[in-house]
Amino acid sequence: MQYRQLLALLEENADSDYRTFQKRLLKNDSVNLLGVRIPALRKIAKQFKDDLENLFAFPDEFYEVTFIKLTAASYLDYGEFTGYVDKCVALIDNWATCDCFSPKCIAKNRDSFLPYIDKYINSENEFYQRFALTTLLHFYVEEAYLDKIFQTIKKADTGQYYVYMAAAWLVAEVLAKYYRSGVEFLQSGALDVKTHNKAIQKANESFRLSEEQKNYLKEIKR
Repeated sequence: MQYRQLLALLEENADSDYRTFQKRLLKNDSVNLLGVRIPALRKIAKQFKDDLENLFAFPDEFYEVTFIKLTAASYLDYGEFTGYVDKCVALIDNWATCDCFSPKCIAKNRDSFLPYIDKYINSENEFYQRFALTTLLHFYVEEAYLDKIFQTIKKADTGQYYVYMAAAWLVAEVLAKYYRSGVEFLQSGALDVKTHNKAIQKANESFRLSEEQKNYLKEIKR
């Protein structure tokens, strides 16, 4: 498929009302949208899973094209995926693209992928760091990885908005699954005030915590 053919296919599936809705959610005027829904994008991406070199040569002038690149790469097995992951992460420039990029092959290769987590959290780039945090959230919230999660959060530059929000989201997920460990992390004072409080806010929005747990979290707000 050539680039012009891909654009024609995307335009066939575009919805102007959805484009307007998505534009409001992204809050990023630099992102160009056609307004194609995610199920259609994933269907198109499957057509490229065996033709990634061609796909990655296409320009990234539209959100949907970048989304298709990342989705197609996420269908690879782990060995092939690691050959593309740096290219993929370099394309992320908004929270939606980042949060939807969760390659399932990482789930069975978590220990092997940890060096990539370290590399991305140590980057100054806001979305490299967010990807490190959301990847931990998608695949690593288990007891064996709690120390790694907490160490990574401590390295995050929460002065950057989308890093701060991802860090708070990750802590809230830990609280939902491993409440005592999450509380101990909050009590350690490792987080800045705004991330600490946002994590508590997000946790209190969860149906997975009891009222007693939520009330205690409110007591340790700073």
